[in-house]
This record gives sequence, structure tokens and C-alpha cells, in this order.
Amino acid sequence: MLEIANKELKVMPEKITIQAGKLQVPDNPIIPYIEGDGTGPDIWNASRQVIDAAVEKTYGGKRRIEWMEIFAGEKAFNLKGTWLPDETVEAIREYIVAIKGPLTTPVGGGVRSINVTLRQVLDLFACVRPVKWIKGVPSPMVNPHWVDVVIFRENNEDIYAGIEWERGSEKLQKVATFLREEMSCEIPEDAGIGIKYMGQRASERIMRKAMNYAVENNRKVVTIVHKGNIMKYTEGAFKKWCYDLAKTEYANLIVTEEELSKYGGKVPEGKILVNDRIADNMFQQLILRSNEYELLVCPNLNGDYISDAAAALVGGLGMAPGGNISDHLALFEATHGTAPKYAGLDKVNPGSLLLSAVMMLEYMGWKEAAEVIEKALGQAILDKKVTYDLARYIEGAEELKSSEFARAIIERMA
Repeated sequence: MLEIANKELKVMPEKITIQAGKLQVPDNPIIPYIEGDGTGPDIWNASRQVIDAAVEKTYGGKRRIEWMEIFAGEKAFNLKGTWLPDETVEAIREYIVAIKGPLTTPVGGGVRSINVTLRQVLDLFACVRPVKWIKGVPSPMVNPHWVDVVIFRENNEDIYAGIEWERGSEKLQKVATFLREEMSCEIPEDAGIGIKYMGQRASERIMRKAMNYAVENNRKVVTIVHKGNIMKYTEGAFKKWCYDLAKTEYANLIVTEEELSKYGGKVPEGKILVNDRIADNMFQQLILRSNEYELLVCPNLNGDYISDAAAALVGGLGMAPGGNISDHLALFEATHGTAPKYAGLDKVNPGSLLLSAVMMLEYMGWKEAAEVIEKALGQAILDKKVTYDLARYIEGAEELKSSEFARAIIERMA
């Protein structure tokens, strides 16, 4: 537990709590953070400076975040001998809102993904990825200002459940024999096997989360993204369960695409259009007709692909925020990797983590501070004061280090 008094406020830091089903945020909340691996310390240090400056600028000392470091990834392994200590998981549960930098995930073996593990053990079932173009950011789009979409990705099921067996293993042989002999499936002898599943409860709650967001944030189009034309009993079921949930719980608020003919092809005033798109087509739609989409609801794998592809339209993962959210717990994060070759060079764009902090502040109800960061970040980019990833595409840009970019943003806070 944090034992440091906030001298300016003359009170002890307090925990965020849940009362009557709602988040209760004190003026001096304790927020756990994981700085991350690779470039994580660089982008966290830059982001923290900006967050603290925005809170001070906005609230004049009446509010302040008390940061509490918790450990995961390489730093946790070096300090505690484990990649994800139990006390880290418990701290996020106890303090409710947390933020983290990128964490190492070995490819092809070794420790399981820490990111996936955190989502599953904390039941952070909704990965929320807002994708919006910031004026001045390089984009391959002719009309980048069209891009303003929030992606809701189911976080715990699909192939990410991690149910798979290695080729040649004893367990695989048992599964393969059952599939061949009992289910008449053709399984090559040299294949590994994985199981993909999707459940009604998980599908309904991600749709409910998305619909509530749409209502609260005036989003007028909610699109269910799936591959149900091929995988009828998983992704096809996901589509059905999402539609059924919307029609049952939001009947007075929605209209489906099939129902538009009753209204002359136009969405009635005050209604939310609920439609669906095949996943591969959705990639094309995002590029050609992105202004027609406002909120996407996706199964796990589709949501992973689409959220990264959408980020490419607005400057890449360096400008892509994200949060993993349950009914109340929320873990906000940089959406990119650790970029170890740049570790310690004070070089990488902190934009993803910083915009994730904006999401965090909004989630806490500190929307004024969030807006201060967004506006100052946007002005720094318009002034061409940017990190290398953006500078190489902006003519006449001044390339800044991570920490210098943070100072440029702070200087533009109004």
C-alpha cells in the first residue's frame, strides 16, 4: 500500500472505489503503472510528465494522481523471478484503474503472452481501441479526417483462449484420433491443432459494452464484424447473438439495415443503426468508406487485425491508444511492441501510451485534463515538433526525442 502523503492536498492518497455500480474517483487517486519493457521506460517517463502537467494545469493542485509502480515483464523477472507476479494482478484488482507500457512476448515459445494473461485473469473482456486522425499526422488516406472509429474487440475467447496442441505430441495424437474416428475430420499427420470457440455470454457482453458506449458518446452506427459466412457456428453465432442482444435490450434505440426500407433508406432521428460486415470486406470499407463507420464490434482475432490496420490509416501504432476493460476494472496500455533496438535511446513516440492515458482520464471522469492533453498534442504536431516516426513523413519537421516531445506538448497546454 502506498504510504506517501500528498503534501499539497494535505491528505493521504486514496483508492478508486465502486459504489452502487459506479466508479468513485477521489481527487488524489492511487494509479498503479507498469513502465514496460524495451522502450517502455522512455515512453512512460515522457507520458507521465505530460499527464501530471495536464492535471496540474487543469485543476490547479486540487487534483493529483499518486503513481504506484507495479511489475510485469522483464523487470519483474529480474526483480522477482517471475514474469507476472501475483501481487501485480492483485494490485490492479484492488486499485481498479491502471496503465502500462509494452511488454515482451517471446514468439514461438517461452513465457505465455503477459498481455493476454492479464486480460484473462482479470476478465478484461473488452479491448477498446479508438482510432481517430489528428490533424497534421501523415496518413496514406486521401481523406484521413473521415477516420473516427472505435473498435470493441472481445478479449478472452476465439483462438486466443490458447487451446492448442503441438504436432507429434501425445495429446495431439489423442485429439487427432478422436477427430478422425469419431467426427470424420481429415487432419494431416504433420499438423498442429488448435480450438476456436465463441460463447453466447461473451458475445453478448461485448455487444452490450459497445452499445452502452454508443449511447453515451453519441455514436450513430454500430457494425458487427464477423466471418460468419464461413465459420457459421462460431463467428456466425457471434453475429446472431450480437443482433439478438441489440434487438432485445436496445429495441427502442436501434434500427437494423434490413429495416431501413421502412424509413425511406434513412436512419430515423434519434436511432442507432446496427449493421454487420464480413471481416475481409471490413478492411476495404475502412479504407474506401471510413466515414460510414463509427463503432465496430469484433471477435478477438478479427478485432486484433482490424484495430492495427485502422491505426495505419492515422499514423500507425505510435498514435493508437487502447484499453482493456471489464465491468469496472480498466488497464490502459500502449498498443505497440517493445522496440528493443530503441531501448534507452529516448527516441520512440510516446503518443500511443499518452493517448491511452487520455482514455484513462476520460474513464475516471477527468475529461477536462484529457482534453488539455489532446489539444496540446495536436498543436505540437501542427507545429511539426514530432518524434522520428512522424518527422520522416512531414516536410520541414523538427525531429525530437521522446522527452523533448513531452516538453513540446506541455509548453502548448492552454
